[in-house]
Amino acid sequence: MPATNSENRAKRNTVLFCGVALAWFLLDYLTKRWADTANPGALLWSGIPGVLDFRLVHNTGAAWGMFGGSTFALGIFAIAFCIALIVLAMYRRGKAHPAEMFGYAMVLAGGLGNALDRFASSYVVDFIETTFIDFPVFNVADIGVTCGFALIVLFYILLDKDETPTDSATKEH
Repeated sequence: MPATNSENRAKRNTVLFCGVALAWFLLDYLTKRWADTANPGALLWSGIPGVLDFRLVHNTGAAWGMFGGSTFALGIFAIAFCIALIVLAMYRRGKAHPAEMFGYAMVLAGGLGNALDRFASSYVVDFIETTFIDFPVFNVADIGVTCGFALIVLFYILLDKDETPTDSATKEH
């Protein structure tokens, strides 16, 4: 019996979700290992003068110093959130648009990347510093969470959340 559109979409979305999550998680992990070879506060590399530097920070809280010293609790929260996100993604995989799954994967990878830091080191390795604006130092995981969440929100704003993509080749006339 041939696979249905929903089954094909579910397979495609599962592969997309797992592939993107794994790739982003590895990118985050490798960049953090590179950055964490220096002493905290050290300038790792002057990226774009007046725009971006790479400076190591060990973050025991959340963004903007909130919940400082709450590393373990933030790690538990991140893991619980990631489990819920996996359940949602697997529930949606048969009807989700690839952009939605891409967003879920980015958020998952970022959440897991920072949780791994929290449990393994008792801090998150942050190293991307914007110098043109006063903004917290961040990392690749944070980019994944932010961009993934923005992609999901845009998807839900721009497309009906119950609308599923159709293959023009299999569309019935």
